[in-house]
Amino acid sequence: MGTPSNMKFTGGPNIAMKIPSDVWKATVAFYRDIIGLKVIKQPPTNQPSICFDFGGCRLWVDKVDGLSRAEVWLELNTDDIRGAANHLGSAGVVRRDEIEKLPEGFEGFWIQNPASIIHLVTKKGS
Repeated sequence: MGTPSNMKFTGGPNIAMKIPSDVWKATVAFYRDIIGLKVIKQPPTNQPSICFDFGGCRLWVDKVDGLSRAEVWLELNTDDIRGAANHLGSAGVVRRDEIEKLPEGFEGFWIQNPASIIHLVTKKGS
C-alpha cells in the first residue's frame, strides 16, 4: 500500500540511537572526539544520554542497560573524502565496504562505529 499522492513524509529533526551500556562511552567519544560533532545538550548525569548537532538534526545517543546490540545506519558528509578516509583510518575506525556495494563512481565508503552502527561517508552534495 503506497502513500496517498496528497501526503508527504520527511525526516524529523531527531535521530535516536539506543546503545548498549558497555559501548556507550566509546560511542559518545566517537562522535565527540573522532568525528568532532558539537554537543548541544547533555542532560544531568543520572540520565545517560547526550545530544549532538548532526547537520541540522539532533542526534541523541542513549545508553540502555540490558541491550545486546544497537542498529541504525547514518550518513556523514565531507568535502574531502580522501582526507576523511585517512583521518578515520588513523583513528582506528573500522571500514565496512563489504556490507553494501556502492554505485560505480560514487564518492563514499562505509564505516562502523564502536557500537557497530553503520555509516555511509560520502562527499557533500553526492
